[in-house]
Amino acid sequence: MSADAILPHMPDPKAALDASSERFVQITIPVGMLQCNCSIIGDLATGEALVIDPGDEVSRILELLGRHKLTVKAIVSTHAHIDHVGGLYKLRQYTGAPVMMHRDDVPLYQGMDVQAAFLGVPTPETGEIDQLLTDGDLLQWGSMAAQVMHTPGHSPGSISLYLPQDTGKITSAAPPQLFAGDTLFAGSIGRTDLWGGSMEKILDSLRSKLLQLPDETVVHPGHGPRTSIGEERQSNPFLVNK
Repeated sequence: MSADAILPHMPDPKAALDASSERFVQITIPVGMLQCNCSIIGDLATGEALVIDPGDEVSRILELLGRHKLTVKAIVSTHAHIDHVGGLYKLRQYTGAPVMMHRDDVPLYQGMDVQAAFLGVPTPETGEIDQLLTDGDLLQWGSMAAQVMHTPGHSPGSISLYLPQDTGKITSAAPPQLFAGDTLFAGSIGRTDLWGGSMEKILDSLRSKLLQLPDETVVHPGHGPRTSIGEERQSNPFLVNK
């Protein structure tokens, strides 16, 4: 069971999710002790990629980037809990790519020793945040683009990244994609009993932002398997009739 989800829980992923076309590749692998989903979204034509939540196992992430001949354009943290940011510093060192997160989670990142002590694990190295994200920002790499949605509740600075079908310079045949961090899971939502968490705020983020997205939107949570907005709208016990 994910340590970041409220019951009911979802099964842990057993293998990487790998979707690709002639031009694009999207890879999600669970990394670290808490099996955070780290995602790579790459434009194979330009060789540029976005990496989301490199929580650990940076060597695996680098191997996948090398296999697909991708250069990291940016490293994005959906929130600053230790299982999602443990590899930020190392990946920035190896790639030189800027690290981005929301301003409201910077104190969490700066308090990594407190988080490590809470879990009883070594404190990972931390470094500078190169860009502070805000709601409505547009991240661009290759011919792709993602919209930043501030979705507080699991943490004060939690964000989700939304890629509509007409993302960037192209219109994709694939459905819209949402990288939801630990805000929304398959059958659950993020826990709110950690630093700065708020049930009121996470429910507002879900109702006012995520549930406003098309039902066909594919949701890539911070832990566990993929789902969709429509599926969660119909069956998620925290969202039904909300």
